[in-house]
Amino acid sequence: MSRSLSRSILLPLAATLALVACENPQKKKEEELAKNTYACQLNGERLVVRFVEGEARMLMPGAQRVTLYQLPTASGVRYSNGQMEMRGRGTELQLVVDGTTTPLRDCEPYALLPPPGK
Repeated sequence: MSRSLSRSILLPLAATLALVACENPQKKKEEELAKNTYACQLNGERLVVRFVEGEARMLMPGAQRVTLYQLPTASGVRYSNGQMEMRGRGTELQLVVDGTTTPLRDCEPYALLPPPGK
């Protein structure tokens, strides 16, 4: 094999290996966060909730952001900020606001959408 042919094969191979080794750390972080994120329906509108380190961070319909803090419970989950409470088990969740309990429907893991054009 000639030296120039060897280089023409090895250089693209080395470049490909370098790209794979430098995988986007932001993408990995987003994928990890998505594992703890769920999209639900609240009165027919989309609500997104992410569970992180003792908190439930919600993006409410209308883009309002709400943080609830984990409370001890005998079973299931319970989060509150004093004005709003979320409780339940698994994907069967309820939101309590001003004493009114509303079920969160169709909760399922949040899926990252590919960027437009890909």
